Amino acid sequence: MLQPVPAPSALTIAEVPPSRNPFLVYVASLEGARSRRVLSACLHRIAAMLLEAGGRRVGPQPGVDFPWSALRAEHTAALRALLGEQNVEEDEGPRGWSPAYKNQHLSALRGVLKAAWRLGLMGTDDYQRAQDVPNFKGTRLPAGRSIHAEEFAALLRVCAAETSPAGRRDAALFATLYSTGARRSEIVGLRREHYDPGERSLRIVGKGDKERFEYLHEVAASLLGAWLALDERPTGPLFKPVHRSGAIQHRPLTDAAVRNALIKRRREAGLPPMTPHDFRRTFIGDLLDAGVDLATVQQLVGHANPATTARYDRRPERRRRTSVDKLSFPAV
Repeated sequence: MLQPVPAPSALTIAEVPPSRNPFLVYVASLEGARSRRVLSACLHRIAAMLLEAGGRRVGPQPGVDFPWSALRAEHTAALRALLGEQNVEEDEGPRGWSPAYKNQHLSALRGVLKAAWRLGLMGTDDYQRAQDVPNFKGTRLPAGRSIHAEEFAALLRVCAAETSPAGRRDAALFATLYSTGARRSEIVGLRREHYDPGERSLRIVGKGDKERFEYLHEVAASLLGAWLALDERPTGPLFKPVHRSGAIQHRPLTDAAVRNALIKRRREAGLPPMTPHDFRRTFIGDLLDAGVDLATVQQLVGHANPATTARYDRRPERRRRTSVDKLSFPAV
């Protein structure tokens, strides 16, 4: 039977400086805090899987102490099998991890193995064999849903009814999401000095440290202006926390704070669940519906591959629905 973890002797890793630890070296090489957070979580998850499969104790930071350089082809093959068995609990019952999510873990695995090889902790032959793990095939439809104009208007109404500065902030926050399709991580990274009110333009730093300009709708620019008028500081985060006392705190919002603000307002408006990414999905779909060409939309949202943008195109689905409606259905 294939053992999914290295031999016991290999699991006792000596104290090594951070500069020689494959996990720490690999994570430090990643660009962007989100990439470091996501891929380090993947490695912790992988290490825990392999340790548990071998009946071994899992510590609080399994990826840091795991002997990545001891992995061989038989271990990574077993890991791939373990990834294929992973499920997530949903309302309808357990559902397997998506191919993209499983491949994200394999990408993290290849990255840490490459770091071990570069550090001289793995021979070239062992490294090449261990990292040669095929990706999972298949695709899933984009998660989430579109936000209808009436829902967005309802969000703005509950924000306008808020007497605290948080109401103006949330209105500006949602309007910026709705008008730019920016990722949540990009929104929290926005700086006041990167906003040009005259041009209604925002300089956004996206994935891979790539900058692009996004442009606000006139109404969105007005809502953002109302929020910025509450704070005279010319520099600093564009969106900031608001204390329950109404005081504006001079630090950036977190990813979680953006999500929580949306949860609060949509509940106040009596709306069904939605996520910050749903604004991005809506932005792309609305532009394509309006006849904006795919290449322009791709540039606006910062996708590296046009195929990614095309996944959010609602027009093919509507054509299929219209085709079904042409069937002759008997009266009931």
